[in-house]
Amino acid sequence: MMMFSQALGLPVITAEEAEQLGRVESLTIDARNRPVACLRLSKAPKHATTIAWDAIEAVGRDAVIVRSRTGVDPGQNDVPAHHEALGRRVLTEHGTAHGTVKDVAFDNATGHILTLYTALGDIPADRLLGVGSYAVVVRVEPHGRPRARK
Repeated sequence: MMMFSQALGLPVITAEEAEQLGRVESLTIDARNRPVACLRLSKAPKHATTIAWDAIEAVGRDAVIVRSRTGVDPGQNDVPAHHEALGRRVLTEHGTAHGTVKDVAFDNATGHILTLYTALGDIPADRLLGVGSYAVVVRVEPHGRPRARK
């Protein structure tokens, strides 16, 4: 398990060429299926600003390893629109505010989102409905509140 905040700023290096492509600027969530869809890079060559999760070999504490330069930058049409999750307000599907996203835990082997950490408690990823420009939207439990763990 790894946190979004731990991945930000990691160097992205190719395994075949041992070339640094840039640094992780942000992670894009595919809210429909709940994995990390891609990494967006800063200080990257123009051809390698976005890396699909499928091209990633490993995500460690010191670096992100991709197979090679080929396969990087899947094209902007292949990845979902990027909306930053960190710091974004959280709303339930009924419009009730539930704090802001403080961090996001993900499986660094599969890219699956595990938990949203909010100012008002933790929300399991299976409650995630969407990530937009205004808010992260989560499903509520039958009693009307997002299932939160402290």
